[in-house]
Amino acid sequence: MSWGTELWDQFDNLDKHTQWGIDFLEKYAKFVKERIEIEQNYAKQLRNLVKKYCPKRSSKDEEPRFTSCIAFFNILNELNDYAGQREVVAEEMGHRVYGELMRYSHDLKTERKMHLQEGRKAQQYLDMCWKQMDNSKKKFERECREAEKAQQSYERLDNDTNATKADVEKAKQQLNLRTHMADENKNEYAAQLQNFNGEQHKHYYIVIPQIYKQLQEMDERRTIKLSECYKGFADSERKVIPIISKCLEGMILAAKSVDEHRDSQLVIDCFKSGFEPPGDFPFEDYSQNIYRTISDGTISTPKQEGMRIDSKTTVGKAKGKLWLFGKKPKGPAMEDFSHLPPEQRRKKLQQRIDELNRELQKETDQKDALIKMRDVYEKNPQMGDPSSLQPKLAETMSNMDRLRMEIHKNEAWLSEVEGKVAARTDRRHSSDINHLVTQGRESPEGSYTDDANQEVRGPPQQHAHPNEFDDEFEDDDPLPAIGHCKAIYPFDGHNEGTLAMKEGEILYIIEEDKGDGWTRARRQNGEEGYVPTSYIDVTLEKNSKGS
Repeated sequence: MSWGTELWDQFDNLDKHTQWGIDFLEKYAKFVKERIEIEQNYAKQLRNLVKKYCPKRSSKDEEPRFTSCIAFFNILNELNDYAGQREVVAEEMGHRVYGELMRYSHDLKTERKMHLQEGRKAQQYLDMCWKQMDNSKKKFERECREAEKAQQSYERLDNDTNATKADVEKAKQQLNLRTHMADENKNEYAAQLQNFNGEQHKHYYIVIPQIYKQLQEMDERRTIKLSECYKGFADSERKVIPIISKCLEGMILAAKSVDEHRDSQLVIDCFKSGFEPPGDFPFEDYSQNIYRTISDGTISTPKQEGMRIDSKTTVGKAKGKLWLFGKKPKGPAMEDFSHLPPEQRRKKLQQRIDELNRELQKETDQKDALIKMRDVYEKNPQMGDPSSLQPKLAETMSNMDRLRMEIHKNEAWLSEVEGKVAARTDRRHSSDINHLVTQGRESPEGSYTDDANQEVRGPPQQHAHPNEFDDEFEDDDPLPAIGHCKAIYPFDGHNEGTLAMKEGEILYIIEEDKGDGWTRARRQNGEEGYVPTSYIDVTLEKNSKGS
């Protein structure tokens, strides 16, 4: 199946077909170019979309830590990577498909032009040979007719009795001349015919098949190139499918990481105030003047003045706690965060203590490094002067002392907050129990008690005095001592629930450190409270340790 043998007479159609093939190749190249532009615009729009919805850089306090938000930000990151893969697809298509097609199209046009020129030259040469043969044929035909005329003229004169001998001889010479010329033209025509037949055979069986074969091979290569480009077009995207799959898997993992319970707990951690709900308002009995003269068997009430004072005090306590549900008190932020609700204050103090501990650890590492460097300088004076490190070492030690003081100060504030929260929790449970008992409490004579403070309990104050808390447990047995301790540093103990101590003072240990940095101790006079664990040297009894 060859164009040279099957299509030997279809030069014009092959010219049109090869031109159509190049046009089709360029049309596909234009399609690839537009697809590249679509991929590039798609990737650009995806990146703009990610940039639009990515969180702005803000402080850590404002950064949302909800799992749903974190998952969305992870999805945005995966989508940004996905956009990058679309850019890779466009780049691969541009280099491997479009660029290759444009180069090949240029080479194809040059090759086609060369083959067609060779075909036209061969056809022109064959046409020239045919014209030469045709001219010799026409000349031979013309000479033959002239020779026939000369023969007829000679025969007519030869048969004419009136013709002179000279005329006959002249006619005979003319006949011989025409016959000779006809023979020469005959030989010329035969030679030209033989030459043309040879050139024609060569043209249709050698030259044209060779040219058409080259055109056929060129067209087949064009078809193969298109096939390769089709495959490369698909491979450009297939190569990034594993990475795109990972991006999609990352989005699915981000979706699975959403934890509604954790988000709910974060809401609690962010907004929990630590205040107690407002307690019950006391019953104010305005009928006490009516029943003042009634016997002791009836319901008795305290004096009007005492009732009024107690009710005002109770209501005042409740109002002191209701500020959270109205407008927050205005004022500058305090160093101890006392302007915040208890729970938020505890959270802020704990964060500050953690930051200070990290800074202290850095300063400690720097001090150790300076000491090692100083030792090296002392052993090898040629490496440096040890005294040159003294100012930096002194500055580091000063920073460490400052950080320790800050940590102790914040720990004292934290212990104050935690002590209040713990006391408030215990008093809430005690208040609930007393509230239940009060509803059914009667005196042995069948009447209610006369103590208004026991009859109606208001919510405890936010800043209750330590003695008010201790009064509720006066009758409880004191906790047994599980060891003793010696104060290494003095502690003022001004905060609620803490115990002041002097350096070198011996105290009893009644409760170990639970991991919050505080130990419960008692003096010999029975006074109890919490002291910083880092301020004391603890010695526990062997039989009590770990109990």
